[in-house]
Amino acid sequence: MVRQQYAGEDERFVRRYDYDDEWVIAADVGVGDDRLRVDVVGGTAIVLVDEETTMEFDLPGSAESVDTNNGVLVVRGTQ
Repeated sequence: MVRQQYAGEDERFVRRYDYDDEWVIAADVGVGDDRLRVDVVGGTAIVLVDEETTMEFDLPGSAESVDTNNGVLVVRGTQ
């Protein structure tokens, strides 16, 4: 199942994928990885570009990994 939510002032898509044993959230942030930082606080992921908050989104559980690749943010956790 794929769920979409919007985040940030420019209403970027954040997609959530639910699998049998894990969930994955993917967001195309559109900036280089060297300018991107993600902080997870409780059940919220806070995305910072150049040290300024650009979006926040709710997580369905505890994040086990947070990765970026070519401006795409991927957060994973177990069900």
